[in-house]
Amino acid sequence: MTTAWTPDSWRNKPITQVPDYPDAARLKDVEAQLAGYPPLVFAGEARKLKRKLARVSEGKGFLLQGGDCAESFQEHSADNIRDFFRVFLQMAVVLTFAGGQPVVKVGRIAGQFAKPRSSGTEKIGDVELPSYRGDIINDINFNPESRIPDPERQIMAYRQSAATLNLLRAFAMGGYANLEHVHKWTLGFLKDSAAGAKYQALADRISEAMGFMRACGINADTAPQLRSTEFFTSHEALLLGYEQALTRVDSTSGDWYATSGHMIWIGDRTRQPDGAHIEFCRGVKNPIGLKCGPSLKADELIQLIDLLNPENEAGRLTLIARFGHDKVEDHLPALIRKVKAEGRSVVWSCDPMHGNTIKASSGYKTRPFDMIMTEVRRFMDIHQAEGTHAGGVHVEMTGKNVTECTGGLQAVSDADLKDRYHTFCDPRLNADQALELAFLVAQELKEEQALRPKLDDESIEAAE
Repeated sequence: MTTAWTPDSWRNKPITQVPDYPDAARLKDVEAQLAGYPPLVFAGEARKLKRKLARVSEGKGFLLQGGDCAESFQEHSADNIRDFFRVFLQMAVVLTFAGGQPVVKVGRIAGQFAKPRSSGTEKIGDVELPSYRGDIINDINFNPESRIPDPERQIMAYRQSAATLNLLRAFAMGGYANLEHVHKWTLGFLKDSAAGAKYQALADRISEAMGFMRACGINADTAPQLRSTEFFTSHEALLLGYEQALTRVDSTSGDWYATSGHMIWIGDRTRQPDGAHIEFCRGVKNPIGLKCGPSLKADELIQLIDLLNPENEAGRLTLIARFGHDKVEDHLPALIRKVKAEGRSVVWSCDPMHGNTIKASSGYKTRPFDMIMTEVRRFMDIHQAEGTHAGGVHVEMTGKNVTECTGGLQAVSDADLKDRYHTFCDPRLNADQALELAFLVAQELKEEQALRPKLDDESIEAAE
């Protein structure tokens, strides 16, 4: 039997990937201060997201989850948030219109500050220092003072998250997401790109459809869903003291919710069944994500599912597969079959980024776009073969014209990486690559839908 859960019961469990704060008293003061701050998101919003994800788990929608690898204090600006939101809207429109699926939009934003690291230290030349763990913990500058974990950074992260959420809500509900503006979402540098041209052609088709709808009396005034969109936020729940400080009891249900974001996830490095991160996440009622890497066995996955979702609630748990293009076929089918055989309700999503990171000949860490595309394609093909729904993608991307992932229609080369390599941690898809990926996924979704009636007919014949 599992022990009783409280917001601080995780403190009695083994924990990994946590910073060593030199001033424990100051850390405690900061967490107490955060505990008195207003929630960043609300329980009703998290429940709404869970209902939408429940539809995805039934094969009636698709999860688009994406954003920065690690938000930074330095690059926080209205323009950067707007440009990310533009590209995200474009991706969602491609998936909705070309893929024929309702899209649940969840950003890696307004809270994605802490990062797990493969090593506790990093070395440049003869100097070895503690690793950079995200702006909520320490500073990226490579000097001893910058790498000391500072509790005050949690206050800065909270305030930046609040400001970001305020702007995102304005964009989503204030008319910026109006489908009448579908052409205006294109960023300037995308106009001459192949993916941008493809998007413009799709936008033309949407504008024609909107014109027909207006002639029939359906417009943004009579159908509010045409002028606004629902947008949710998510991040990895890595820094549990921060998460606990922002955990609240919902007055309408009496349940506990993490109010730092609508959805939180557990990383592949912190998913120990008896560990602190599983302990914390099992007790909050938000939608939860679980990263699934090559070391995860099928029986272990069922154990984790039962810890995080003992009532088998649809929409509660999203399994985010991150294997690598050359490993997904070796590992994913067995997990899918086990989950299906045990009757567990989950959303299956593909993270094609983290398993495809390499070091380029130029010395930069990168992710080849062809590997990313290959993993997504294989992920979706496996689900078709298993008769299950490929429910989402989870990508690290930006609205900026960066050169961090090689390849794509613009053919970013190893030599190009130095031109606009701006990431604070991991390589991100640029806007052109993100759009290209959306078109691939849309095509795969169309093929799945074309196959589904055939699969249903075969099931009926088998039953008869």
